[in-house]
Amino acid sequence: MPDSPSALSLPEEDQLFRLLRQLDAAPEASQRVTAEALGISLGRLNTWLRAATEAGLVKVTERPGPDKRQRFAYALTLRGATAKTRLTDRFLASKLAEYDALHAELTGTASGLVPLKHRSNPMQNNLAPIPELYVSYESAQKLKVEAGELISHDLTPRQICDLELLMNGGFNPLKGFLSEEDYDGVVEAMRLADGTLWPMPITLDVSEAFAEGIELGQDIALRDQEGVILATMTVTDKWVPNKAREAEKVFGADDQAHPAVNYLHNKAGAVYLGGPITGLQQPVHYDFRARRDSPNELRAYFRKLGWRRVVAFQTRNPLHRAHQELTFRAAREAQSNLLIHPVVGMTKPGDVDHFTRVRCYEAVLDKYPSATTTMSLLNLAMRMAGPREAVWHGLIRKNHGCTHFIVGRDHAGPGKNSKGEDFYGPYDAQELFKQHEAEIGLEMVDFKHMVYVQEKAQYYPVSEVPEGSTVLDISGTELRRRLAEGLEIPEWFSFPEVVKELRRTRPPRSRQGFTVFFTGFSGSGKSTIANALMVKLMEMGGRPVTLLDGDIVRKNLSSELGFSKEHRDLNIRRIGYVASEITKNGGIAICAPIAPYATTRRAVREDVESYGAFVEVHVATTIEECERRDRKGLYKLAREGKIKEFTGISDPYDVPENPELRVETENVDVDNCAHQVLLKLEQMGLVAG
Repeated sequence: MPDSPSALSLPEEDQLFRLLRQLDAAPEASQRVTAEALGISLGRLNTWLRAATEAGLVKVTERPGPDKRQRFAYALTLRGATAKTRLTDRFLASKLAEYDALHAELTGTASGLVPLKHRSNPMQNNLAPIPELYVSYESAQKLKVEAGELISHDLTPRQICDLELLMNGGFNPLKGFLSEEDYDGVVEAMRLADGTLWPMPITLDVSEAFAEGIELGQDIALRDQEGVILATMTVTDKWVPNKAREAEKVFGADDQAHPAVNYLHNKAGAVYLGGPITGLQQPVHYDFRARRDSPNELRAYFRKLGWRRVVAFQTRNPLHRAHQELTFRAAREAQSNLLIHPVVGMTKPGDVDHFTRVRCYEAVLDKYPSATTTMSLLNLAMRMAGPREAVWHGLIRKNHGCTHFIVGRDHAGPGKNSKGEDFYGPYDAQELFKQHEAEIGLEMVDFKHMVYVQEKAQYYPVSEVPEGSTVLDISGTELRRRLAEGLEIPEWFSFPEVVKELRRTRPPRSRQGFTVFFTGFSGSGKSTIANALMVKLMEMGGRPVTLLDGDIVRKNLSSELGFSKEHRDLNIRRIGYVASEITKNGGIAICAPIAPYATTRRAVREDVESYGAFVEVHVATTIEECERRDRKGLYKLAREGKIKEFTGISDPYDVPENPELRVETENVDVDNCAHQVLLKLEQMGLVAG
């Protein structure tokens, strides 16, 4: 046996592929049987096995043989499983090339299996299976045991969505989270390092503390929020990204009014890890399981029905009559079958929850011809990146077996920027998609905004409305207002079944839960006004009212926390979580912490607005007046340096820029201040007048 690993070299790639495949299929076979299966001598097999073992691809265990002699069993390590997946792709690519050449020689025509410009992976036609990153069930069971000993990363909800689409081929040709070189290419030019079109950074962001304990080449386990190991990852890259550059290049502006930019700066980890993954099992979904299809499951469905042309409709909102007309027209124009493919992962904060949306989709699915229409759910974490997102959605739908894709007005737009202007032009997404249409391998079906023409009693694209016609339209804002106030929603706009589902989830505002969030300096009067408001709301009755005062929460919910920025943020997030649960269940939460940081207040707002209204009240008492009141003597201690990081003295307070209400307390009695808040709630329709 050689003295060092460097004296041994691994076999050629095709030989290594055959070896790893054989060991994975028959790990306990004798060396003689393995050598015969590979068609090589025992001596050659021993050389290969030692090289693979020393390279960390194969693990050897001893076990007694039937004749009491010592025998060996061989199993792939996590690194070996990753190598087998990579080599399988290369093997398939080479065989595809051989088949294509033979097909052309025998028939004079191409096979129709078109190779993608990628280092290891062929992109086939829309009905052939595409590569997944899962190992076999038997291998997964063995690898889970080994992965249990690895350092684990607990995935965020967005990372779980990304991982699922990596593993099932939805993000094909990616083989894992992007390397630094691929990331740079995607951010700058929408291309991987090898030139392949890919517009969206798919990265594993982690904390600095976690990254410090990770070495390049190390394997880590990726777990869901219940602790289940979904995959392993070999870390090949670790870097600190320039997030401002990523925001500018990918989202068009480093503006935290954009939800993805806000996520990038305030939620995502500071360090990115990159490397290939080995899929062990898919994330578990308990809802709408019959509606969830992987790319290969959809391709098999299309193949079974003989659907050669399929147009996909991307949606994150309930379907109304304009959407139905749009999809009918798209299917006719493309002469295709229709796939309604809504996103049920992460969408824009404040969107209707996916449970309600799917019930709405199912309620109107019978309005479509069943022979030419189907629906499947996509567990995608949207970035709301407009033009880039449209290209990304096209690549994802191509992987799911579609041939056409509807790109509408302001596709995946996030709304207004901090200046009150749209982030993207209404047709920017269509223009960028059109530039890359051939490379995406998907035809775009472009549609303008649809409006209802009263005289014709039907929908038209806004550019095709007959001159002199009466145009009727209801915006998303107007729809939400009508739902909130219990007003009529006309049948020309939506289906009664959809309206019924929306009203179940969003009753009139005067019966919804909501949160009133007071913020201001210590001693500003927040708690006093909050108490007075609580009494007034309880006097009115109708909904349970809970007061989450800063001191009360500190005592009962956050007693172990200190007053560092990290701990203060955590305390506010806990308050926000409890408030969101109260709001979700139809109650009224009144919060009265200092909450000095704008980013944390925004995070709480997003949590609450998933379920109801968030009313921010800035108690605008000056620091001088608060210090004069100072019944607890805290400001005096802070001035003397005995209290560190004290808001307004040694730590900043981010004054709310656009609160729902700003209350002045100097020379104003408490009852008057509480009454101002009550009038605001009345004005917003949250309490009955």
